[in-house]
Amino acid sequence: MTVDPEILGTTRRSLHGVAELLLAGPQYRESATIRLRVLDGGFGTVRAPELRVAGTELVAGDRVIPLNGATYGELAAAAGIEAGAPQDLYKDGCGVGTQETLGVDAGAAAHIEECLARGHDAMVRFAPDVTPVLWPEHFDLSITLDEVNYGISPGDSYLGEPYAYAGPWEPRQGAFWNASFGAARPVRLLPGTTALHAFFMEARDRAARAPARRP
Repeated sequence: MTVDPEILGTTRRSLHGVAELLLAGPQYRESATIRLRVLDGGFGTVRAPELRVAGTELVAGDRVIPLNGATYGELAAAAGIEAGAPQDLYKDGCGVGTQETLGVDAGAAAHIEECLARGHDAMVRFAPDVTPVLWPEHFDLSITLDEVNYGISPGDSYLGEPYAYAGPWEPRQGAFWNASFGAARPVRLLPGTTALHAFFMEARDRAARAPARRP
């Protein structure tokens, strides 16, 4: 699926803000965890309060609230929660404020949510005993196995489109490792869950064989 980069970036920023200010923040204040999860058609909390994003809507109990065109403060009020990111846990984040207005395009949101869902399925197939976590500070889905982080990012300052990555804790040498943090591949070049799974498998095998890069 091709999405205009500017629209994709705006939607990604807005959904990142939802993950931090409207899901992880309220969950941390009530249940002391920032972990989120990928759900069918979106993503949501793992503990109370039960909140989720479905497409372009915030779902809080029986309330279904459109995201596009509202501020985070307005969405929080409609959902009966307090807007705000988790405090004093990390320095990174989306950088949005509660009065910022969301711009959520349906096509871009569907693309991001599909990439996260495919990544989730590939990770579960790759490491069935490890639960993928959607981390709100970076808004990416990841697992850690044998000192290597594997994940799916919907895009960021490194690459402005969804991509799969593998990041060994100790940098590796070789052409496969094409990013400063390890290896990254655009999701559009890895069609289907099978291709994503194959990338994770290759990264695991290469990480096990390749020597660490020394300073």
